[in-house]
Amino acid sequence: MNVKEKDKAYIAGTYSRFPVVLTHGKGSYVWDEDGRRYLDLGSGIGVNIFGYADEEWTAAVTAELGKLAHTSNLYHTSPCAELAEALVRATGLKKVFFCNSGAEANECAIKTARKWGEEHKSPEYYNIITLKGGFHGRTLAALAATGQEEYHKDFLPLTPGFVTVDPEDAEGLECAASEHKCAAVMLETIQGEGGVVPLSERFLLAAADVAKRHELLLIVDEVQTGMGRTGAFYSYMPFGLSPDIVTSAKGLGGGLPIGATLFGERTAEVLTPGTHGSTFGGNPAVCAGALNVVGRLTPEFLAEVSRKGEKLASALRGAEGIRSVTGRGLMLGVLTEKPAGDVLSALRGEGVLALKAKDKVRLLPPLTISDEEISLAADVIRKVCAK
Repeated sequence: MNVKEKDKAYIAGTYSRFPVVLTHGKGSYVWDEDGRRYLDLGSGIGVNIFGYADEEWTAAVTAELGKLAHTSNLYHTSPCAELAEALVRATGLKKVFFCNSGAEANECAIKTARKWGEEHKSPEYYNIITLKGGFHGRTLAALAATGQEEYHKDFLPLTPGFVTVDPEDAEGLECAASEHKCAAVMLETIQGEGGVVPLSERFLLAAADVAKRHELLLIVDEVQTGMGRTGAFYSYMPFGLSPDIVTSAKGLGGGLPIGATLFGERTAEVLTPGTHGSTFGGNPAVCAGALNVVGRLTPEFLAEVSRKGEKLASALRGAEGIRSVTGRGLMLGVLTEKPAGDVLSALRGEGVLALKAKDKVRLLPPLTISDEEISLAADVIRKVCAK
């Protein structure tokens, strides 16, 4: 059997895969089993932020693999401690819990908020306010936090304890905080899986104000928006927000699985020995790669991400067949006249790989994409959309 046949025979049918078998990559490009090259504007759904086979990242991971591929959290390791220090210094937050994915990071945030609510209010203050259109993961509690009914229908009853309001509805947020016994507000600054929908600065500040006045925690999900994706280290930073919990994953690992939950002053000491854990969280080799990622997200690098993002967005706005472009930095959603699925198929035919988010074409290229590659991508997208 070939790869596709083995996939169908032996792998659970949870994915509608594109009909491409990838074999290797370099920079912003990947190759399939037939030797065809593709410009990848998805970067593993925002994971491979330095592209494929990045030499510096690979060297950092490989060096640690030759020392400690894995220990456990019964012991101290240098990469884990150094990565936590780097994240704390970059954000001003206080402590970090490491796990394996964005869903796990959000589960940790949910558990922390509930424990904090019990300790600082009373046991019935466990509700968390989330937003319609938000996406926080596919584990049961993270799924319940996700404000999209299409993900819920096969897994009822959902985990209780979540109150969902419309994005941009500050009054609705206020009512939810007043009418329910809540511990936290949880949101993304850009709803990625919800269609690359940025929340306005007005609403983000209103959410922070509601959390402050009602003595709630503010949780910001940076799983997709973090690690420089929007042109800031974390996307909440340009708005002057001071979250109590931040969740991170995807680009943090640079290509290996890692999740992180960052805690501010009010939440730094909530979790105590035995209240949470992860066998693979803080894995030395993965943390070595993530430490390389964090160390390279300099102000100069982030400014380039913003510039490149605007270059790509400007090249697409107003083009024939393109209705709108949303997002920030190198996290863009392109609403096209044609169905997004048809556009993705046509792009593959032209040697370009992209993603989908609701009815939009989603672009999450490597942050190291060159100006020449941006121009090529824009040319192909315009060509496909205009046909």
